[in-house]
Amino acid sequence: MRTILTGIRSNSVLTLGNYLGALLPMVRLANQHSADSRVNIFVPDLHSIISEVDGNLRDNTLRTLKYWLAAGLEVNENVHIYRQSYVPAHSELCWILNCVATMGETSRMIQYKEKSKGQESCNVGIFDYPILMAADILLYDAEFIPLGEDQFQHIELARDLAMRFNKRFGEIFVVPAKTADQVKFMGMENALRIRDLTNPEKKMSKSTAAENSKIMLDDEPAQAAKKIMGATTDSEGVIRFDMVKQPGVSNLLTIEAMVTNTPLQDVISTWAGETRYGELKKKVASSVSQMLELFQARLNEVTDEQVLALLDEGERYANEVANKKLFEAQKAFNLR
Repeated sequence: MRTILTGIRSNSVLTLGNYLGALLPMVRLANQHSADSRVNIFVPDLHSIISEVDGNLRDNTLRTLKYWLAAGLEVNENVHIYRQSYVPAHSELCWILNCVATMGETSRMIQYKEKSKGQESCNVGIFDYPILMAADILLYDAEFIPLGEDQFQHIELARDLAMRFNKRFGEIFVVPAKTADQVKFMGMENALRIRDLTNPEKKMSKSTAAENSKIMLDDEPAQAAKKIMGATTDSEGVIRFDMVKQPGVSNLLTIEAMVTNTPLQDVISTWAGETRYGELKKKVASSVSQMLELFQARLNEVTDEQVLALLDEGERYANEVANKKLFEAQKAFNLR
């Protein structure tokens, strides 16, 4: 069976954009393929500490896993949930891959350049985490890794390291699928993205300081509706889907389509030519409120005990698989 592997960091509460653009599509993929594939869903808590050491990290990790279940993840014998730090092989293979990778490769990573820009210094984890990410992938022979576009460069690095390792030591690692095949598998060709409510030129981000720019999954439904009503639009005076000229209005149409699970073109057709932005905002605000009410109700039904039981099984599985692959890599270097 092929392996599909994905994860979401647990630094903070997710936004509506994270939920609709990342978590929900991943859940749908997992449910769709869990009959014929191994699906590994992990919380990369070691990645989470490169930006800050959060005293609530453990609780945040459990909450993130609850999100998966509340979003409709169907757990069966092929779906495995685990925490990165509970599988020591991730860290050990990372060191071995460090001795295969080059400084040039890691220094070219776009996220490293962005996170270190303008700083006198940054922690080594920011520089090295793409290697740890490669270990996350290669330990499980993962072929498909559903992630955002900003991570594609890291998947390509994992491919390069796997091919280099295999050329030197024999066929030890499965080489992940090429970026084009990853995009096709994830159905990202026509993927929709949620924009910042106050500055729709940018994507909605949990790191943005302006609270009205984003809807968080723990927002009160009425609070979320108020944010929608205050969303930036334009002075065109007519509702059209045009992400260049009318990104604010187009963002509202996108949100309406995604939270109601309606084809975007149907939503666009419904509102085409209308001039009352306020009516559109009221409809989107109502839809978002209803979605949050349902999601938060499902979230409240998921207990810590349920999550911990899944982790107990998942981490036994992950350690067994990862340790076997790590042993092969250790033997290649004559460490075993």
